[in-house]
Amino acid sequence: MSTPMILSRRGGELPLPRRLLAVAVVVLARLLALLPPGRIRSVLSWLRQGARPATHDQTLTARNAVMAVSLECRGAQGCVPRSIASALLCRAWGVWPTWCVGVRKVGPFAAHAWVEVDGALVGEDLPDDYFRPLIAVRPVSPLVS
Repeated sequence: MSTPMILSRRGGELPLPRRLLAVAVVVLARLLALLPPGRIRSVLSWLRQGARPATHDQTLTARNAVMAVSLECRGAQGCVPRSIASALLCRAWGVWPTWCVGVRKVGPFAAHAWVEVDGALVGEDLPDDYFRPLIAVRPVSPLVS
């Protein structure tokens, strides 16, 4: 017997310009997700340049928009493209969250990719210390003069 499963869109209806931008970043994120983790880190580190740190609300809005346009990003195995697309959409808005790849702190082993702001997971229904980041691309702090 099978169990019906509904994946919520969590974003409602998006205005057309925001939907098109979200689709574009999801396509780009799916391509980036094919790269080795070190290369993804390099690309995202380059892209974050000049962006202000994102707020929790901005990051959650980006994540919800990505999930509204992509079935893959809403799925349990879509964490890498979802997190990359969320970060890219934030960047399109001139801000940058922290993009992370890591593992669960307690067994069994599981890898995961996510976005966070000030050490707080965004859009994940888990405690903030549930994962141990192995790679993190944080916002660049503005230079103090």
